[in-house]
Amino acid sequence: METYEIFKDLAIIIIAAKCCGIIARKLHAPMVVGEIVAGLLIGPSVLGVVRQSDFLAMMAEIGVLMLMFNAGLGTSLRDLIKTGPKAVLIACAGVVVPLFGGYLLYSTYYGFASKGSDKFYEAMFIGVIMTATSVSITVETLKEMGKLKGMVGTTILSAAIVDDIIGIIVLTFVIGFKSASVEPGKVVSNTALFFLFSIVIGIVIYYVFKFLDARWPHSRRIPIFGLTLCFAMAYIAEKYFGIADITGAFVAGIILCNIKDSEYIAEKMDISSYMLFGPIFFASIGLKTDIDKISKSLLIFSILFVLVALLTKIIGCGLMSLLCGFKGKEALKIGVGMMTRGEVALIVAQKGLGVKMIDSSYFTTVILLIISSSLITPILMKLLYRNDKEQA
Repeated sequence: METYEIFKDLAIIIIAAKCCGIIARKLHAPMVVGEIVAGLLIGPSVLGVVRQSDFLAMMAEIGVLMLMFNAGLGTSLRDLIKTGPKAVLIACAGVVVPLFGGYLLYSTYYGFASKGSDKFYEAMFIGVIMTATSVSITVETLKEMGKLKGMVGTTILSAAIVDDIIGIIVLTFVIGFKSASVEPGKVVSNTALFFLFSIVIGIVIYYVFKFLDARWPHSRRIPIFGLTLCFAMAYIAEKYFGIADITGAFVAGIILCNIKDSEYIAEKMDISSYMLFGPIFFASIGLKTDIDKISKSLLIFSILFVLVALLTKIIGCGLMSLLCGFKGKEALKIGVGMMTRGEVALIVAQKGLGVKMIDSSYFTTVILLIISSSLITPILMKLLYRNDKEQA
């Protein structure tokens, strides 16, 4: 492939992703859905004008790291403390129930595999994909109805943040256990050591950035140092602890989420992510999706996957909400609010493909889940809040 050919691919990807993203937004769906569809249209499955390459794969990997760094920056530790143990318990249930639901679905559909086999880990990974929560659609719906600041809205938001943190930790464990050269005990110890390292180094880095923030407030060097931290933590996580690089990037964001210029850093990161790396990542999902591999069996599995993914979030988060003292309708609102899936589910699936834990054909399954949950959740939330006068 000639070097200049990549410029043609980038031009096609960016314009197609943005046009399809705008159309998706006009249809009240997330822009990422449009960008994924753009990848499908321009990829080998339909038009075939762009094909996956090592360069695009590396650009997509940078896009993943920047998305996770931004997710960490957007984490509010104050909101986590405000909602307290309730959000943590709801998030834990929102991870555990879908995890086992996904494992049971895959094992029931394709047959139970012996522990440690490739099929066993594939079943586990299907469950890991189900654990991810993306509440951007729920947040927009609650904002529109003026219900975001209530106890239910705050709990959903906080539980979703904890949910993603737990989900990434689970992802780290499953990928670690899959490696034949790594012992389970070493996976646990490496994960614990990484988070211990992150706490120690995080405190030091936080005060360094606090000093830089006071010395050069709102200057471009702050986001540059922040991006450096993102890449450094991603490298350290993979190289020295055997942890997924996205975990390092996410932790880097959390370290900086409480400095004064955290929003300024996120704003500057978002420019690169929104204009270039984000569209390439989401379009690459479509490029990797092989429609030719979608058999009748996989289509049936995909439909069951969507149903189980939606129901397990409602059941897990809803039942735990009841145990935490929320009333029946409030618990149902929390369960429904937590069932949307988005970027994190795609990132998890991408990571699974990278370490050969799942086949590319399952991207279609994940995309179907994202589209379905993005359309169903706002409708159900509006129905649940209909005739409600309280700021719930």
